[in-house]
Order: sequence, then structure tokens, then C-alpha cells
Amino acid sequence: MRRFAPLPRFIFLLIPALALLTISALVIANARRHDDFSKKHEAMNANSLFIIVPYKYHGAWVFDDPTVGLEREPFVAGIDVMIDKLVANIPNAEHGFRAIFSASAFPGATTKLEFRRGDSGGSWYYSDQFKMEGWLCPALFRYFPSAPKEIYVKAEPTR
Repeated sequence: MRRFAPLPRFIFLLIPALALLTISALVIANARRHDDFSKKHEAMNANSLFIIVPYKYHGAWVFDDPTVGLEREPFVAGIDVMIDKLVANIPNAEHGFRAIFSASAFPGATTKLEFRRGDSGGSWYYSDQFKMEGWLCPALFRYFPSAPKEIYVKAEPTR
């Protein structure tokens, strides 16, 4: 029977060191990739159009957006009243309407909200069109890295 020579002791130290080095390299590469994604995501959000479909649930305006982890997210504190006014001429809006919004003006936008101040983790916006303020909750930051100076909105029927 053939016997193999025993492995030198330093091999037992070298193997865990190589494993640790490999794991560290993977963690660093993943962090760099995440950082690159975050920078691209922030730049993209500055010029992006977002779409949600608000609807009435138990008398309150809410929306779902599984892409950012939101379900029945309510509009409150004045934004709900603005929505009532915004969709007054959209038939059956309470069953859902398309809301397109962006931090940049875009063709067809009919409403402009102007940032006033932060409060309770959210942001107060003013609508000159409706002559009132409304509060957008922290869910706003699922779409923007910080509260935009202005938010432009277009409401239209779902087809």
C-alpha cells in the first residue's frame, strides 16, 4: 500500500487564508457593483417617468407598486383632496387611473407640485393649480433619492 507524504503545516494555514481572500474580493466586487448601480439609479431617477395606478380602497386613495415594495400605500394629508380634483373628469377613476409623474417637466403633465418643507419623514408640496398643500409620505423616497424640488403629474384613464 502506498502512503502519501504528510502535507506541510503551512498548507493548513494557506487554505483558510485563500478562502478569506476570495470571499473578501467577492464582497468588494459586489459593493463596487452596488455603488455603480446606485449612481446609475440616481441619475436615471432625475430624468425618469414613473407610473402608478391609484384607486380607492375603503374610501381612501391608495396604490400598489410591487417593484418598490408598496401595497395599498395611502395618499393622505391633502394629497388625497388634490387627487379628487385631478381626476374629477376621469370616469370611474376610483377603480384606478394612471398617474405619470417625474421630477422633470414632460409633455402632457397637467399638474406641478412645488416642494415646501420636510416633515415627519415625508415632504409637503404646494399646488398652485389647486391652491393647497399636501404631504407625500416617505414612500416618495422609493422613487427619488431626495425630495424633488418639483414633481410633475399627468392623470389619465387606464385603457
